Amino acid sequence: MSEYKLIDSVTNEEYTPSIKRWKPDHGIFNVKPYPVDFPIEDLVNRQMTMWRYKEALPFQTDEIYRSISLGEGMTPLVNLDSNHPNLFVKLDYLMPTGSFKDRGAAVLVAKAKEWGAKTVIADSSGNAGTAIAAYCARANIDCHVYVPSSTSQKKLAQTQAHGAQLHLIPGSRDDTAVAAKEAVERDGVFYASHVYNPFFLEGTKTFAFEVWEQLHFTAPDTLVLPVGNGTLLLGAYLGFRDLKRKGLIEELPKIVAVQAEPCAPIEKAFRNNTRVASVENQGTQAEGIAIGSPVRGDQIIEAVRSTNGTIITAPEDDIHTAGEELAGKGFYVEPTTAATFAAYKRYKKNLAQTETVVMSLCGSGLKK
Repeated sequence: MSEYKLIDSVTNEEYTPSIKRWKPDHGIFNVKPYPVDFPIEDLVNRQMTMWRYKEALPFQTDEIYRSISLGEGMTPLVNLDSNHPNLFVKLDYLMPTGSFKDRGAAVLVAKAKEWGAKTVIADSSGNAGTAIAAYCARANIDCHVYVPSSTSQKKLAQTQAHGAQLHLIPGSRDDTAVAAKEAVERDGVFYASHVYNPFFLEGTKTFAFEVWEQLHFTAPDTLVLPVGNGTLLLGAYLGFRDLKRKGLIEELPKIVAVQAEPCAPIEKAFRNNTRVASVENQGTQAEGIAIGSPVRGDQIIEAVRSTNGTIITAPEDDIHTAGEELAGKGFYVEPTTAATFAAYKRYKKNLAQTETVVMSLCGSGLKK
């Protein structure tokens, strides 16, 4: 197969990926669709990681990704409890660095290594930064991570432990992104952005493949997923779309996306049927989805609508209680995941009792 191509989301113009180019002339980059053909009959004999679906991932050989893998993927899918027999939770907080971001970071850093990058810059509210830092350590790539100065001290300590240089930026998560992009342009280095670089989404789409396999090669009826920048939601959508295109499922699962009530630009645009506009983050415990200017906001809405899904908000006052409830069931998660559960509890009356629902538990409570 020839080199994977990027396309401009506005013009569909094709680009060859490069170290220094992180955006096209008009829109944002998407990966040009390519055939995926992992052999179902061979899966049982493959290693229990996300690389069991290697034919659906953007690499021509195994060498590079094998050299940086930390065994990410194939996280457990279990019932929440006996009172919710059709609600399954996907334990992505059991990933090597404690969040689902390892899926995308593993692919993105492997691509950076493949292209010969020596230094990368990333920006994050915490989890993406720790993931990029860990995989850069494996790849022997110099890593700079820009984070809001308000980021959890445990996330900062983890990022530094992996050898990354931290840059603490006063202000919002969006201010942090601006500072990182300015540094990328100034220094001419690879921008390991989990938002702008679509190869990150090529990693998060393995969430869909795993759910499909763990549900005995079927899709759930509904996915409940947190959304800030949308890297998990868009990846899951792409993964299930791949499965449908291959004839392995009949319908895409309905996506129920969750935003934090004090910072919900995508939910607002969805509700008002408008394009996504920036909002000010009024302050939320769910820092992982507190994105006032989501770059792929309109793309997220398009994905949700195509599944006949919806976008809802998590009541801020319910987040702590929801986290305690999950902990009481054995799941110790950070507030962003608790927000997802809080929103689900309000929304579940809209779901049929027979629906199979999968909710992602994205981040570990050990990072709080």
